[in-house]
This record gives sequence, structure tokens and C-alpha cells, in this order.
Amino acid sequence: MKKNFVLDTNVLLHDPRSIFSFGDNDVVVPIYVIEEIDNFKRDLSSLGRNARQVARYLDDFRAQGKLAEGVPLGDGKGTIRVLFSERELPRHLADSHGSVDSRILAVALELSDREKPRPVVFVSKDTNLRIRADALGLHAEDYDVEEVALDELWSGVAEVDVGAAEVNDFYTAGFVAVGAPEADAPPPNEFVVLRDRDNPQHSAVGKYSAAKQGYVPLIKIPKEGVWGIRPRNKEQAFAVDLLLNDDVRLVTIVGKAGTGKTLLAIAAGLQRTMEDGVYQKLLVSRPIFPLGRDIGYLPGDVEEKLNPWMQPIFDNVEYLMNLSRSEKKQGRGYHELMDLGILEIEPLTYIRGRSIPNQYIIVDEAQNLTPHEVKTIITRCGDGTKIVLTGDPYQIDNPYVDATNNGLIHVANRFKQERLAGHITMSKGERSPLAELAANLL
Repeated sequence: MKKNFVLDTNVLLHDPRSIFSFGDNDVVVPIYVIEEIDNFKRDLSSLGRNARQVARYLDDFRAQGKLAEGVPLGDGKGTIRVLFSERELPRHLADSHGSVDSRILAVALELSDREKPRPVVFVSKDTNLRIRADALGLHAEDYDVEEVALDELWSGVAEVDVGAAEVNDFYTAGFVAVGAPEADAPPPNEFVVLRDRDNPQHSAVGKYSAAKQGYVPLIKIPKEGVWGIRPRNKEQAFAVDLLLNDDVRLVTIVGKAGTGKTLLAIAAGLQRTMEDGVYQKLLVSRPIFPLGRDIGYLPGDVEEKLNPWMQPIFDNVEYLMNLSRSEKKQGRGYHELMDLGILEIEPLTYIRGRSIPNQYIIVDEAQNLTPHEVKTIITRCGDGTKIVLTGDPYQIDNPYVDATNNGLIHVANRFKQERLAGHITMSKGERSPLAELAANLL
């Protein structure tokens, strides 16, 4: 049986194309939602852009027929309608101000009564509003096209039991063929621990090469390390392999605090930019979300305003520069790399519309981005550019995303089968014993 999906304002502002995401079912947009969207249309943020896109979609549908009666949605059998209601909610559930939320719920309730037995589903990203809808007897759902539970997220690593001869062949020849048919082959660039089934201590680590259809060794790291940094564990070695591999143009690194995500990414970026000359510039960016209460407006030019937000990046860069106390007193620091044009720090606010070729891009704290924002960023990458997304899904400050539907997890899941992409989930902290203990206990 077809369903009626009643959409809340935040769903359309989150994803304007959500209108087309319900198959052959009917979509209902309460007129009060359009009034709320109208308040955002002049914003220069992503919410403003989404509001204007929703208005364009609805205006196109209006030209095809009467929205009050229903207009076909694309090639499917579903329709879109814009409805209103004069029904009032029970006094104990409606707030005293007759809020827009209450009127939106009233549309869903009236539709449920008027078009029985057709099911009505109220779709909202507002947790409290879903609870209110449930209290009224409505079936309420969150909107998420592709929700991925963290315990189901691909780790980027697999363990394979093989014979002792295959482990020995891997060490001598640097290759072990994968006999599975192409449909059952591992994801491209998946890392592997080849373990002797008779002697688990006899093992080797490598990665799957889709081009060679077999397991190959990791990239060799120079004795001096990557800008003085050497991997401290197996996961960090996997991450460095992805970061230094120019055939992998999109890297996603997920891990808790202290696992070395940002430090390794910046070290690899400086290595490939400054030492190897593969890329023209290292561009580092991160979303601007405060932890706790904000301190208000900051004085100065753009660079001075960004300093508090970008200080974690500066700390990592100066750690890699290995400056002595006397050198720091002399004023040496990350500014040297910026003055040389090697390092650029930029907020994501200004990245829309750019084309960025031949650069090594690092987007830190990418768990605070929506899937749409991540798409906007990745599509900025020009020819010869590599982009690295790092983040911890358990530390989200953006109220519009959560641990299962943020842009970082979305990208890792969608690019799993692509040869240009690689992913690794890091779990072992290396910042300090105290930081590791806090990450696990608190």
C-alpha cells in the first residue's frame, strides 16, 4: 500500500532532493514548512542555498499542475502535495504559542484521519518533534538516505587465513593471488593480515590491489620516516600507506582522539608537497564549530579570526617542524611554511565555487559535515589533487548530523568499492597513556 510521507522543514533544508527519495509513495509538504523555508532564502549559508533550491523545485511542480491536488514526481507513481489544516492539537500537546511545529503535526494528523487506511509517516530530523508525533499516535521517522551504524562501518582491514606457503610466498615474491571471482573480491585498497592457519604467529600485512587481483606489500617508509614521523602500530602503517599512495585520491580516516589521524595526514602532506614536490601546496581546512559556549565575535582580519579554530593544525605543524625553545623565541613557526606558499589554512566557508588542482587537501574534523557539504568539498578537487578526510564520529558538534549519518561516514561507505578511494579505522591511541585511558573510560 502506498504511504503518505509528511516532511518537516529541517528535512528539506538538510537535503532539497529528499522530495524524490520516497519511491512511488506520496510526499506531503505542509504549507507551514514553506513559510519556514521562506525565512532562510536570503541566507548565504548552505541552509539558504537549500531553501532556494526547494523553492525552485516546488515552483517547477506548480507549473505542471495544482499542488493542492497532487503533481506527479518524476517517472514514478508518487505525487507531491502542499496541504494545510485548521485542526488544532490537544491542549496538553500543543504549546501556548501555536507554533509552526504544532501546525505541521496537525496536517499529518488530519491526513491520517482523512485518508485511512493509507499509512502516514511523519519525517523529521528534530528528535523532540518525533517524540511529540509519536505521542499523538503518528508513525515518525528520522530522514537519512544511508544510515550506517558505527559498529557496521567497514574498518578497511581484513584478516585472511592462508597456508604457510602463501605467507612465505608473500615475503619472497611480494604477491599472493586472490582466487575469488571478481564479484567476491575484496574492496580495492583494503588492508589485510595474512595469517598462517596452522601457526597464527606466522603472518604478514599487505593490501589488496584490484589492478593485480592480489595482495601486495605496503609502501616502504624511509628510515627517517615521514617528516620525522614513523608509524607506531599496524593501523598507523595502513594510514601512512594510503596517505602516500598517489593512486588513492580520496582517503577517509576514522578514529578516536589520540590515534594520530591529523598528525599523520599533515606529515604525509608536507612530505609529498615540500620534500617530494608531487603537489604544489598543502591546503588544510576544518569546519568551524565551537566546543561548549562560544566567546562571541573575534577581532582582527580573517587570519586572526581563524587562529583559535585552526590552532590544533598549527600545533601539529610546529610539532613536525621540531623547533627548539630558542627557535620559537626567535619567532619561528608555522608562518614560515605559509610565507613560502607551501601551507595554506582556509575555512570551509569559502571553498564553494573553487577549483583546486594539484594540491594535497586535508579536511580535519570532517564528522561535523553533512553529506551534502562533503560532496561540495570533494567536487572542488581538480586534476592531480588528493583529499584526506579525518574525524571522530563520537565527537560531533554539528546539531544537524549524528554518528551514523555525517559526511565522513557517508563518504567512507559510498566509496568502498572505488579504486581511487581508501579507508582505515584507527582504534589504538598513541598520544599518551593518559589520553588513551581517558578516551576509553570517559
